[in-house]
Amino acid sequence: MNGVFPVLDGLGATRDTLHLYAQAVDAFPRAHAEPHDKWWHIGLRLRPNGFTTAEMPLPDGGTFRLFMNFKTHRIELEARNAVVASWDMSARWTGKALGESLMAAVGALGVRGEYSRERFESDAPRAYDKWAAAAWFAAASLASEVFEALRVAVGGETSPVHLWPHHFDLSTEFFGTRTVDVQEHGEVKSYPAQLNLGFSTGDAGHPGPYFYSNPYPFDESLVREPLPEGARWHIGAWKGSLLPYSEVAGRPDGVKLLAGYAEAVYKAAKAGLGLA
Repeated sequence: MNGVFPVLDGLGATRDTLHLYAQAVDAFPRAHAEPHDKWWHIGLRLRPNGFTTAEMPLPDGGTFRLFMNFKTHRIELEARNAVVASWDMSARWTGKALGESLMAAVGALGVRGEYSRERFESDAPRAYDKWAAAAWFAAASLASEVFEALRVAVGGETSPVHLWPHHFDLSTEFFGTRTVDVQEHGEVKSYPAQLNLGFSTGDAGHPGPYFYSNPYPFDESLVREPLPEGARWHIGAWKGSLLPYSEVAGRPDGVKLLAGYAEAVYKAAKAGLGLA
């Protein structure tokens, strides 16, 4: 893997716009994509220059999808492998205006559905800086390469790398052979133990961008396991581990540092979760 993680100073307002636009785009696979029991159908997948939804069926045959293109800074509607409409993200659409325009264009293809408007229906003014958006996409692309490399190296059952519009974070999951029983609506359900590995643009608990890797269930004895430079175990609103993005940004060895962090958490959690 070649590349240096770009500095993401000044991302904030553009990040909020991208988050809103991703949720508008995601309304369509929520309504039309073939459901997956782990919700993978609503995650956006990386491809050259941007993130795409799953393919969704057209009523008279063929498929359509929406693509957030960070080379052109446009959201593109593709039907039967051709771009039939696009929206300039740098035009600073409000969430509501963008959502309504997307729905009209998809409707013109003969597709009808009930959409989760509350996720994006905002009239608030938007900000969009092309440099900041491109820098975020470069960071997400490089992080995805690191995540994919670990998936290949360890084998076993894993998820694809997804961009999740709800929290606007990029992640993959590693599933163990151990199961966890959880009470849900009066029923006991069993889920596989798992370890996630992700990239967040920040939240209330950690305002700046960061990487995370969280074993589930979390064994608090893990906090005795050493982590590489800059990384730490996190015990609070959520339990797991954290590597601030600032530790890798601009560093020639940043990719190596992230890979070392991901591998260290995986090795620490492996036996307890039944990972490959």
